[in-house]
Amino acid sequence: MELRQLAYFVAVVEEAGFTRAAERMHVAQPGVSAQIRQLEKEFGHQLLDRSGRAVRPTEMGTAVLPYAKAALKAVDDARLAVDELAGLVRGHVAIGMVTSHPVDIPALLAAFHDDYPAVEITLAEANSGKLVDDLHGGRLDAAIIGVATDLPGLALHVLSDEALVAAVGHGDPRATATPMALTDLRDQPLICLPSGTGIRAILENACATAGFRPRVAFEAGTPQVLADLAARGLGLAILPESFVHNRPDLRPITLTGAELRGRLAWAWRANGPLSPAARAFTAQLAGQ
Repeated sequence: MELRQLAYFVAVVEEAGFTRAAERMHVAQPGVSAQIRQLEKEFGHQLLDRSGRAVRPTEMGTAVLPYAKAALKAVDDARLAVDELAGLVRGHVAIGMVTSHPVDIPALLAAFHDDYPAVEITLAEANSGKLVDDLHGGRLDAAIIGVATDLPGLALHVLSDEALVAAVGHGDPRATATPMALTDLRDQPLICLPSGTGIRAILENACATAGFRPRVAFEAGTPQVLADLAARGLGLAILPESFVHNRPDLRPITLTGAELRGRLAWAWRANGPLSPAARAFTAQLAGQ
C-alpha cells in the first residue's frame, strides 16, 4: 500500500469522480484508476461504487476513508515538523480582519513573508462574530476582531481600547448637549455597525442591562459611512471616541450610566492545534 494510492482514493471520494480527481492530483486519469484498483486488491474489497454518474464510496470505502485521511495528515504533519526544526517553515496561514482597524496589514504580512517566503498567506474580511467562529473552527489562524465579551479559548493581543460615544453633526440640536445617559438612547434613532460586530454587541449588551433594546435606524459596514449618516442629521452614531475627534463635522456626546468601551485585538486559538506556520505567525503577533 502506497501513500499516493490513499491520496488518489481520498481525491476520488471528495471529487465524486476519477476525472476531476486526476485533474486535482495533476496526473492522468488512467493512472488514478489503476492505483485505486491496486488499493482495492490489497484490501480485498471494492472501495468505490462506480455504477452511478457520481462515484461514491462503498460501505468498505466509507470505513477506510477517515483512516486514509488521518494517514495523509500524519505524513503532512511529520513533514511540517521536520521543516520547522530545520528552520524552513512551510504551509499556510489564514488571516481574518474586521473592516476598520488600526493595523497596517500589508506591512505585517510583507514582513512575515520576508521571514517565511515558503508560507502561503490568505486574507479574508468579515464581522467579528464570523471571525470568532472561524477561529474556533480552525478556518482561520489569527484575526483582528472587536471584543465585546470574554472569549474563552482565544488568546488576545489588544490593539486599542477606548470609549464609545454618540456622534452627531454640528447642525443637530443635540450637538450642544451635556453628557447623555445611556437610558436616554431608548427612543433615539441610532446609527450602528451590523449585528455580529463588536461595537454592536457592546451597545446591545449595555442597553439590555439598562432594560431596553436600542432602536437602530441605520446600519452600515464601516465607521466612515456611520459618520457620514450622522453628519447628515439622520441619528446618533455609536463610534469610537478617537474616530469622532478626527471628523470635524461631528461632535461626540459622552454616554454615562454604563461603561461602553470598544476593544480591537489580534486573536488566535489559545490551546488548539496550530501548524508550524501558524505558530510562527502568532508568535510574531504576540511579540508586537
